[in-house]
Amino acid sequence: MNEVLPIVYLSGIVIFLGGLAIFLLLQIIKTRRTENRFYKLQEKLQKEKGTAQEYYELASLYLDKKLYVQAVNLLQKGLKMGGKIEPENKALMYNALGFAYFSQEQVDLAIRNYKDAIKLYPDYVIALNNLANAYEKKQLIAQAIETYEQTLKIDENNKVANRRAELLKKRLVSSQ
Repeated sequence: MNEVLPIVYLSGIVIFLGGLAIFLLLQIIKTRRTENRFYKLQEKLQKEKGTAQEYYELASLYLDKKLYVQAVNLLQKGLKMGGKIEPENKALMYNALGFAYFSQEQVDLAIRNYKDAIKLYPDYVIALNNLANAYEKKQLIAQAIETYEQTLKIDENNKVANRRAELLKKRLVSSQ
């Protein structure tokens, strides 16, 4: 029995380290793919005009890197492409633009862009949640609750909207 125990421990360590190595390798591959796509899009859009989708994709990569000013510029360029963009895709771009502004503490600009996204795609739950969050940041509690409730009409199981609406209602009642 004493001879088997070290073998079990060593086997466990080898299996753990093997799993860790595989996980790290997959993360490296994923990161390399993302970085390659990032640089290819960056080079292409510096040389020539791209599609709205390419501007959105590169802006999303900038958002992931928390480079909000660059993302805003790319999203604005993509939106200037005009009528070539489907309303749902345009709504995605406005929502991303709102997120970039919100991340820079420019809440009024974020609200305007979230509203533009919702005008184009009224059932866009993520944009509704983002708008409600921006209202919360501005201390516009009644509008935030109303927007979360609008989200719940579309997606009654939305955990974020449920939790935030309940919390805000309690805060509103306790402050009165």
